[in-house]
Amino acid sequence: MGSVLIVAEIQNGRIREASYELASVAQRVGSASGRSVHSLVAGSGVESLAAEFAKRGGGTVHTADHELLANYNAEAHATAIKAAVEASGADLILLSNTPSGWDVAPRIAAALEAGFVSDCFDVTVEDGSLAFKRRVFNGKLNAHFSANSEKVVATVQPGAVKPFEGTTDGALQPLSIAIDAGALRSRFVEVKQAEAKGVDLSKADIIVSGGRGVGAPEKFEEVIKPLAEALGGAMGASRPVVDAGWLPHAYQVGSSGQVVSPKLYVAAGISGAIQHLVGMKSSNFIIAINKDADAPIFEVANVGVVGDLLEIVPALTAAVRSAKGA
Repeated sequence: MGSVLIVAEIQNGRIREASYELASVAQRVGSASGRSVHSLVAGSGVESLAAEFAKRGGGTVHTADHELLANYNAEAHATAIKAAVEASGADLILLSNTPSGWDVAPRIAAALEAGFVSDCFDVTVEDGSLAFKRRVFNGKLNAHFSANSEKVVATVQPGAVKPFEGTTDGALQPLSIAIDAGALRSRFVEVKQAEAKGVDLSKADIIVSGGRGVGAPEKFEEVIKPLAEALGGAMGASRPVVDAGWLPHAYQVGSSGQVVSPKLYVAAGISGAIQHLVGMKSSNFIIAINKDADAPIFEVANVGVVGDLLEIVPALTAAVRSAKGA
């Protein structure tokens, strides 16, 4: 039996939350299949980050510490990942389905002659074999994949599972790798980040989302945003709203936007197309407001309100403010 290798990502000097989600998957797969859990933390000056990850589900953490790994470089990081695979004996390599993850993962799969499954929302063990679950046909169907290769590389959607919350006894194992700067065909230049607007939906405890049923783009500022602010949460939107240009893509919840799992999700004027449902149905508590009593959104809602959102949402906002004494 092999092992599971998590390829952790570092962003803004910290290990990404998505890497702790991979730890949840790895720990579950390891327990079900008898595989040991290993991780790779690659960067420059990463020992403290690696030690933290080892305590939070990372298992045996292999550290690749090199100045050429300080910023993402596909070739340099591929070298570190291949070294970690060899050191860990991994037959399952997990990466987050992020820009760097989906860039380097196919390279690793090709180099290892391994199977490759991208954009999974879960990895499980069924009848002793690995099962990779991903959504197809724009989220309308769930597909289960297996691989007949000795090794499998898979990327997992950020936000699809909860981060690992327990503590584990891990260990650090430094990797000795050689990276020739002259042989790298690309180089890091800079990171350009758009100005942050509002709350990061993937980390918001409360999200109030609006759909085309809101009626007009200005109604988001007048109706949806005030409720989100009163609740101390973030504003979201469905895909038709973004496609219509009412809000930027950053606000989109769904399989082609952000997958979220807040404590409270309020869906106002959203009918509940499958691509939206797969992005928010793991929310702790869902309130749906829609004129159509047969809207699919009510199938996943804990509380459903059939009525005019333009009357209900402002009344709810006023009630929340009153309760807070605002």
